[in-house]
Amino acid sequence: MDGIVFFGTERHDEVVEFYRDLGAEVWLEQPDCTILQAGGFRLGFCARENADTDGIVTFVFEDRDGVDDAYAGLEDLADDPPRYNGTYEIYQFFAEDPEGRTVEFQTFEHE
Repeated sequence: MDGIVFFGTERHDEVVEFYRDLGAEVWLEQPDCTILQAGGFRLGFCARENADTDGIVTFVFEDRDGVDDAYAGLEDLADDPPRYNGTYEIYQFFAEDPEGRTVEFQTFEHE
């Protein structure tokens, strides 16, 4: 089974560009929606009068190097440098997209 998470956006072009800069590719263009794909993860952004900014968009990487590479490109938008979170056994950092959605970058580190 595949899936797509959709968000309403007031700043369609800017938001789509942000996620494309992260490496997502356009999977499908619709009249007022762009569906992006990053690996097996699909996100849809649809032009609306109100932006959906609840929740967290999480990108999962194979290892710390992937998280660190993402941080290198987003350092100005990140809340803090990547760090280990022992509660969830993940290495992570958070940033915000142009509309204020929380975006997490992480890798699982199960022992």
